[in-house]
Amino acid sequence: MATQAHLEPAGTVAARLFATRRLTLDLAAPLSDADATIQPFPDASPAKWHLAHTTWFFETFVLRDHVPGYTPFDQRYAFLFNSSDDAEGPRHARPRRGMLSRPPLDEVRSYGAHVDAALERSLESLPPAAFDLVELGINHEQQHQELLLTDILATFAENPLEPAYGELPPPACCAVEPLSWQRGREGIVEIGALDSGFDFDCERPRHRVFLARHELANRRVTNKEWREFIADGGYSTPALWLSDGWAWVQQEGIAGPLYWREDGTEFTLGGRREIDWAAPVSHVSLYEADAYARWAGSRLPTEAEWEDFAASSDSNMGNQLDHAAPVVPRAGGGMFGDGWEWTRSAFDPYPGFAPGAGAVGEYNGKFMSGQLVLKGASCATPRGHSRASYRNFFPPTARWQFTGVRLARDA
Repeated sequence: MATQAHLEPAGTVAARLFATRRLTLDLAAPLSDADATIQPFPDASPAKWHLAHTTWFFETFVLRDHVPGYTPFDQRYAFLFNSSDDAEGPRHARPRRGMLSRPPLDEVRSYGAHVDAALERSLESLPPAAFDLVELGINHEQQHQELLLTDILATFAENPLEPAYGELPPPACCAVEPLSWQRGREGIVEIGALDSGFDFDCERPRHRVFLARHELANRRVTNKEWREFIADGGYSTPALWLSDGWAWVQQEGIAGPLYWREDGTEFTLGGRREIDWAAPVSHVSLYEADAYARWAGSRLPTEAEWEDFAASSDSNMGNQLDHAAPVVPRAGGGMFGDGWEWTRSAFDPYPGFAPGAGAVGEYNGKFMSGQLVLKGASCATPRGHSRASYRNFFPPTARWQFTGVRLARDA
């Protein structure tokens, strides 16, 4: 991972670190201990686990490895809250995280307070390598903030009472911009992380790729347009679907985006409400996105097409997470915010990719199989976390995240 955190004043790093830590606590504040314990399905995690895991990251890779004499809060937590770092030893099975009724939520908060106090005492004396890990930890925690929100949405959706996490703003009353096509660059371009700022190892090295003539849509596909796809038999026409996608649709009985009902409502972090037909469609899989694109006479963009087109866009703009409040996609344009956008590109290593040394080297490289790249940011992505080179990734059936569609076509 590339970072300049060790070049910043310790006070600046501390301000960003503890602002991130506070936001995670704020996001979990509306939850009861029972809310925070439930795991809706194996790929999601309980909110309590997200809080404990992000704390474990700082305790393990910063305090344990770089602060002499540090005493762990509880030695057992290394087993409970390690995620997928094989170098760190055995861990509690991911599909059974929802069985962790203990430690209770208050003790997880105490664990966080213990680690935060130790970080505050030691931050100014950390070596440069530890500052790089602090920067990685900040960005890692921001990823879990988004996961905490999407996972609690999935959790509450399983409850017949359909509880609300919080209040949502009413839909924006604005007209949808007509869909138009914008020409992308043609020829040899460079993609991947620039030399300044933070990036994950999977964004490197920067390298050259060839782009054929192509165009990208000026906006994302809307809920209204998706409703037209459904009405035209989009989910019952096998010719529109990849083979694996059609098998998935049949096996799972998929008939629309996750959380939609036929009565024109959807489940959100604000509970069930009428679908905002002007907003970008969300909670769709790669298979659904690909089928819609084929139905629309288009295709999904490649990662390189999307990244090169977005390189001049301000990644801090758009509908993204600014504070602890419910989030929802809403009508608007831009390349960032509202929903992550599926690409047709596999999450493969770039030419010359090399994972980092040690346990943190397992962060991305070990997942480069069976995943597709998504670009941009969502309404649940902390503002400032993403960039054009950012490579989000999920398997093609995933749709509990805020995932949407921008069309592309050959020109």
